[in-house]
Amino acid sequence: MIHQSILFYQKLVTKLQRLDFIPLLLLRLYLTPVMMQAGWTKLRNFDSTLNWFADPDWGLGLPAPALMLSLVILFELGGGLALLLGLFTRMTALGLSITMLVAMGAVHAKNGWLAIADASSWLADGTVLYNEAVMAAPDKLTRVNDILQQQPDYDWLVSSGKFVVLNNGIEFAATYLVMLLVLVVCGAGRWLSLDYWLSRKVVGVATTQEAAA
Repeated sequence: MIHQSILFYQKLVTKLQRLDFIPLLLLRLYLTPVMMQAGWTKLRNFDSTLNWFADPDWGLGLPAPALMLSLVILFELGGGLALLLGLFTRMTALGLSITMLVAMGAVHAKNGWLAIADASSWLADGTVLYNEAVMAAPDKLTRVNDILQQQPDYDWLVSSGKFVVLNNGIEFAATYLVMLLVLVVCGAGRWLSLDYWLSRKVVGVATTQEAAA
């Protein structure tokens, strides 16, 4: 019985491996709009973003801020398109991974882990990590809602969803980093990527040349 179960499991794994291109495709499709939207937002707000990149007091204080911003925009817009096509995927994902690491360290790390301030989270209430700003968020949010409820259009204000406090921690950037690292290691996947078909063509040409030699 145990032997049969092991054989069944091995056969199931073999069949699942034939579908390994699907999760890689889904990762690419998920990351494409995220990266391209980030790049497009920076491009549309180039001047204000440049000031943030350059200013050492309230911004990042980066050297050569115009060049750095241009490279980030290029990475995010061009990289998002490359991920969609599955073209130079490992190189693209590696470049975007570096931008995520920089964002995590330079922008988000000081705010802890959580992207949204959730005082019930183990990553804010002291169970694993403690974040004083997150723990203070519910009182601030209650105060804001008390003020807003006095407005005649309060129902309209909350019709798109409840208000939250943005903590802007590393959560989202770290999640994208993990997804990108999967693509760095595994590539774009078979069948539905230009990398796959280009590699087949290269292998085919190399085989033909070896046979001719």
